[in-house]
Amino acid sequence: MSSELHVDVSAGIAVLTLNRPAQQNAFTPAMAAELGAALRRCDTEDAIRAVVITGTPPAFCAGADLSSRVGDVSATIEPAPWRVRKPVIAAVNGHAVGIGLALALQCDLRYMARDAVYGLNQIRRGVLADGYSHWTLPRLVGMANAADIMLTGRTFDGDEAKAMGLANGCLAGGEVLPMALAVAHDIANGSAPLPVAMSKRLLWEGLGMSPTMVGQLESDLNEHVGKSIDGGEAMAAFKERRQPQWTGSVSEEWPAWDDKGDQERPSLD
Repeated sequence: MSSELHVDVSAGIAVLTLNRPAQQNAFTPAMAAELGAALRRCDTEDAIRAVVITGTPPAFCAGADLSSRVGDVSATIEPAPWRVRKPVIAAVNGHAVGIGLALALQCDLRYMARDAVYGLNQIRRGVLADGYSHWTLPRLVGMANAADIMLTGRTFDGDEAKAMGLANGCLAGGEVLPMALAVAHDIANGSAPLPVAMSKRLLWEGLGMSPTMVGQLESDLNEHVGKSIDGGEAMAAFKERRQPQWTGSVSEEWPAWDDKGDQERPSLD
């Protein structure tokens, strides 16, 4: 078991816990490497249906470990959470600033502690926010709010994060991880894995495409799903008045984008 990242996989859910509590889980190059390796495992293992990223209390991640020179610790993780073909949920159970907040922004869903401190404060240390922040934040909160957060480097709390649309839920710190786990289990037990994976990728990449391309991809990918292992299971379960039993494989049934424009193949290779 890693000293900086705990990985627990159970009942289709992978929980990845940043684990430097004495340093409020401050981010290090070793933590970035371990988190990337864990996310790659989550992407490729079909038994893992959803991922939760959290921190050992009392914080989620208080930013880069500044025992290294400012700028030496990057928020770039390979693969980034948004590239993983499973839903990735950030259980932001405490303070998340700088790299810590950038990591949460790369996730698909965010449940955040009400009384914690959040911010992208890198400009107050003479550098730019990284970890895709200039791409993720405007998508979530709009240009005006993104400019307010990034150009001032100010901090805010969970209630403001929820009001801006940054958080899917704002709860007491002790309730954040249970809520994230409940959502992860709902996804793992109810949603077909291949359509979830393709829908996630299209959500992230679709804003850079034309409406025509998005519409065509929806049609093409639905045609692909119809021929997949789970293609007939939903209808069969409906007719038989039972819950569907999904057995499809994201890793083996993952499609390539049709050759339209310059869009890349939606995979991690």
